[in-house]
Amino acid sequence: MFPALSRKVYGKDLVYLDNAATSQRVQTVLDEWNRISVESNANIHRAVHCLADEATQAYEAARDAVKDFLNASGREEIVFTSGTTAAINLVAFCYGEAFVKEGDEVVVTEAEHHSNIVPWQIMCRRKGAVLKVLPVDDLGHLKVDMLDEILTEKTRIMAVTQISNVLGIINPVKDIIDKCHSKGIPVLIDGAQGAVHCKVDVQDMDCDFYVFSGHKLYAATGTGVLYGKRKWLDAMPPYMGGGEMVGTVTFAETTYAPLPMKFEAGTQNFASAATLKQALYFVNLLNDNELVKYNDKIRDYLLDYFLNDERIKLFGVPRGTSDEKIPLFSFVVKGVHHEDLALILDKMGIAVRSGQMCAEPVMDRFGVTGMLRVSVAPYNTIEEAEYFVKCLNRAIDMLM
Repeated sequence: MFPALSRKVYGKDLVYLDNAATSQRVQTVLDEWNRISVESNANIHRAVHCLADEATQAYEAARDAVKDFLNASGREEIVFTSGTTAAINLVAFCYGEAFVKEGDEVVVTEAEHHSNIVPWQIMCRRKGAVLKVLPVDDLGHLKVDMLDEILTEKTRIMAVTQISNVLGIINPVKDIIDKCHSKGIPVLIDGAQGAVHCKVDVQDMDCDFYVFSGHKLYAATGTGVLYGKRKWLDAMPPYMGGGEMVGTVTFAETTYAPLPMKFEAGTQNFASAATLKQALYFVNLLNDNELVKYNDKIRDYLLDYFLNDERIKLFGVPRGTSDEKIPLFSFVVKGVHHEDLALILDKMGIAVRSGQMCAEPVMDRFGVTGMLRVSVAPYNTIEEAEYFVKCLNRAIDMLM
């Protein structure tokens, strides 16, 4: 079902535990990408011939699948991008152009990925606005109560991750949205991890924007989604100009295509975008399957290990039950460099992430230069988790 998982690394069976960065692709996704590339490789939306129609139908069927997956109120609220990063940049630029002026404020959190910090910094510099930060506590939980003093009449938007790619804590985004909306402030949710691990209902959540990447939930790389409430997307100017995003073009004036085409300039990555339908079908199967409970068993096993080994400092610790956390663990081993551990684990066939995880402010918050991260997907097994623990202990013994 996942061809990449059957390979060997340095003569060892691959144990892939870097799923928070990129998940492996399910066979149906690979089949769909190959089918479009081989049989229906033609530009979408433009020509009337058979190949173009097939490619267009596959592309738009993926949009319908995303709309249903997120429970958006309409397919025109689903914009395809190249990933979470591109989607946030689109909103930061376009919303900023329409609604942010000098002296206004934008709020992010201390737990954000660089992709949900830097675009807002760029927009704030361009518009003369101020970037404000909601901090996290020592366990990695957002200090949501501080929003009452951080949000002001000058706050124009808040951007917050549903789940930090470092801390793995499921943030109370619905409470944050309620607080912001009570003051008339829209909210963007970074769902790069959330779309993988949480059942997402954008209407129930009532977020104004929701973004995620396909490559983290079994789809092809170069695929991403921006959900936006229609009232905002209608009011925002386009991000890029070019083919397909226009209504009419003259040298005197250009009008724009209706949503979502207004934000999809140029030839889209149609073969990859089409794979979102198969990927989301697989995700929905997982959500209705005993694999969820099995994955929770692996999470609880690893959480217990990390919390009870005195050599290890875990970042992102549940305050209540383990259900507050996804199976993602970022940690340091006292006296050992994270990259040394990652290199040794790699020789044992185990793929993990080391470094700053594109979240340098989180590293600064906890006073480290980098961490080691283990992130589990439904295709991982308890035997792999046990093998990882055995190999990590061995690697630590080698380096201490």
